[in-house]
Order: sequence, then structure tokens, then C-alpha cells
Amino acid sequence: MIKTSLLAIAVSLSMASGGAYAYDDLKNDIASDYGYLSDLFTHFHKNPELSYLENETSKRLGAELEAIGFDVTVGVGGTGVVAMMKNGEGPTVLVRADMDGLPVQERSGLSYASTVKQVNTYGDEVSVMHACGHDMHMTSLVGTARRLVAMRDKWQGTLMLVGQPAEERIGGAKAMIEDGLYERFGRPDYALALHVAARQPAGKIIYKSGLTYSSSDSVNIRVFGVGAHGAAPHTGKDPVVLASQIVLALQTLVAREISPLEPGVVTVGSFHSGTKHNIISEYADLQLTVRSNDEAVRAKLLAGIKRIAENMGRVAGLPEDRLPKVDLSIAATPTTVNDSDLTKRLDAVFKRELGEENLQTLVQTTMGAEDFPYFTRVNPPVPGFYFAVGGTPQADLDAEKNGGPAVAGHHSPLFKIAPEPSIKAGVQAMTVAVLDLMKK
Repeated sequence: MIKTSLLAIAVSLSMASGGAYAYDDLKNDIASDYGYLSDLFTHFHKNPELSYLENETSKRLGAELEAIGFDVTVGVGGTGVVAMMKNGEGPTVLVRADMDGLPVQERSGLSYASTVKQVNTYGDEVSVMHACGHDMHMTSLVGTARRLVAMRDKWQGTLMLVGQPAEERIGGAKAMIEDGLYERFGRPDYALALHVAARQPAGKIIYKSGLTYSSSDSVNIRVFGVGAHGAAPHTGKDPVVLASQIVLALQTLVAREISPLEPGVVTVGSFHSGTKHNIISEYADLQLTVRSNDEAVRAKLLAGIKRIAENMGRVAGLPEDRLPKVDLSIAATPTTVNDSDLTKRLDAVFKRELGEENLQTLVQTTMGAEDFPYFTRVNPPVPGFYFAVGGTPQADLDAEKNGGPAVAGHHSPLFKIAPEPSIKAGVQAMTVAVLDLMKK
């Protein structure tokens, strides 16, 4: 049904491309298309799927793109979608949208809020929500594809549209590359992506050259002990006490080993041990996230985690074969860095086509991370550009500053964006960027 109905739309879009098409028309055409995109956004929001399990999502995204003329392959790197369209000789441009939701129970109050539950990769049933805007990203990708099909007489080259799985677990981009993305479909000349930003004014386009997002490493530590009765701690080795000492000692890595002029984060996000009040368990498990903006700092933090954990085990008197086991970088991504030449080029395009009043310079306020660099940090590198699209009405941001309701951030059960201005701005910005890179 989806494919049949969209094929008719694709025909009309292709026919529209036969006449003159000015940039000034683009905003009006996006507005005309928004009814369709709004329904698609609502569908994606109501039907989120977890990382590596985006089976129905990838089918729907693939069907949308196939119906408007793309050659679609599903199942790249797991559930990844690759949609190709060749339109004469010219550069290849990759445009990526991530697809996965989060294990969060939605409390946004939206009429189309998710009520989905899904069994995750660990076998647990959890609530699922698009609490990071990936529904907007996919909708914008489809909107951009529809506009570019309508404007085929304005560009030449090859479009590579990517629906990426598992961004939230920073593994999906790497999986697609390892599954031969570039060997199978061709190496792009440029790679582009966007992310909606809940705490920025809706419709604003936000970016800068150079460092855009931090690196991220997930680290697991298993702290071994010797089980005993809680009333006789002297007969065992308590892994809870030892793990607690490790947690505290890890804080000295950033506080005392990294220059205060170089940002770094070591957060212990999970601490689990034991089964009962009066049992000293045999092990404790810690899960960490590590962030940095520099590869040398990143290496120092990771080496320091391993050194501290193992030597705290020695301090506790554990034998060498029972020292804490440290698994570094079980999921990892390097820093996201916008190519300077590409950023300069697209900055000029955005100022000309979107207006400087609709642009903002990105200011890094957190050490969030992205796995988009796996598409760009290859040999030789692919120039990449990653930008944000504001997602919250200015009135809501102003109200918060004046003591009103707080604007929920990403990964919150209260997360929500204003879809219309966000999607329209995202489609417009991505479309003008692609058109400039592939112009005749």
C-alpha cells in the first residue's frame, strides 16, 4: 500500500522537475509537503524500536525511499538502510539519519506518545521511546529525498541515503562500514548528517567548523571478591567496598591527572552487586562512560582506568588472577569534527539561502557523542559536516528562563520537539547543502 501510493507521488514529483525551479520555491514546496511528512513523523514516533532491533523501522524507511525512485538495500550492518540514486556524472553525497529509539517510558503528554514495549538484546522487556529525535531525523531524510527527486534537473551525481541503526549504542555506523558499505555502494565524496536540538530555538540551524561532539568509550569493570556471610566480613573479600574505592579513585583521573584546560569525563553510570542484605557477594560490576575532546586525553583516561582498577585490587590483597577485569571501549566512537573547507562552503550556502537570522554558531555545552565519524574517518578521509536543528519554540525557552516549565532535554521521558518548524528547517537546510555539493 505504501509503495503503490508513493509511486504516484513520485511520478508527479518527477514531472515537476521538468520546469524551472528556483531556490525561492523550495520553502513553499516543503510547506506543501509537510502534511505527508507530519503523518510519517507521527508514525515513527509512535512506533520506536531499540538499537539493533529496528526491523520494522528500516522496512518503512526503505519503502518510503524506494517508492520515490531510489534503489534500496535493507540489512546493511544489521538493520541499516542504503538508498542509492544516480543522476548523471558527479560527486557522491552520503546523507545519514539514525533510526533507533531508547529504553525510556514516554511521559511527554503528546497525543501520539509511544506506548511500545520491546524485548531488548539482553532478553528484558522494556518501554521504548524516541527520546532523542531520531524520528525527526528519518522524516527529514525522507523530506529531503522527496525534494531532490523533484529537483533532479538541478543536480548531478549519486545520492547515498543511509538509515543507520544503533546510534544510541554507538555501534551502528561502524557495523555498516564493516559490512562493506563503501565497497558495496561506493565511497562518498561528502558525508552529511543532522540532529534536532531540544534546547535550541525551533527552526534554527546550528553548526561550527572543527570539533562538534566529544569521543565516547563505554567501559565495563568486574570487581572480584571472596563471598562470605555479612556478619563475618573478615572471612571474605568484599567487592562492594573495593568497587566503591575504585569509583572514588577514578574521580582523580580528571581532577588530578588531566590538565584543567582539557575537558574529560569519567562517569560510573551503573553499579551492581549482590543478592541479599547479609551476603557478601563474589563480584561487583561497574559500567562507565568516558568522554574527551582529544585523542591523547582519551588514551590517558582509558589507561588510567585500567591502572587504578587493577592496582586497587592489589591494595585489597587480591591475587593476580582475581584482579578487577577491565574491558575498555566495548562501544566507542571518536570525536566528531566538521571538515573546515566543507563547513566554509556550506556556511556560505546557508547564509545565502536560509538567511543569517536563521543560523547560530554551535557552542559545546555538554560532552555528548556521535558515531557519525565512522563514515568520515576512513582512509583517505571523507569530508563530513554535521549540524543541529533547533527543536523547541522560542516562547517555551523564554518561559523557562522566567521561571516557567523546564524544557526537557534529550533522553528524558518528557522529551518532545515542535515537529513542524524542525522538520521544515531540517529538510530545507539539507536540501540546499546537497544541491550545492551536486550542482550542475
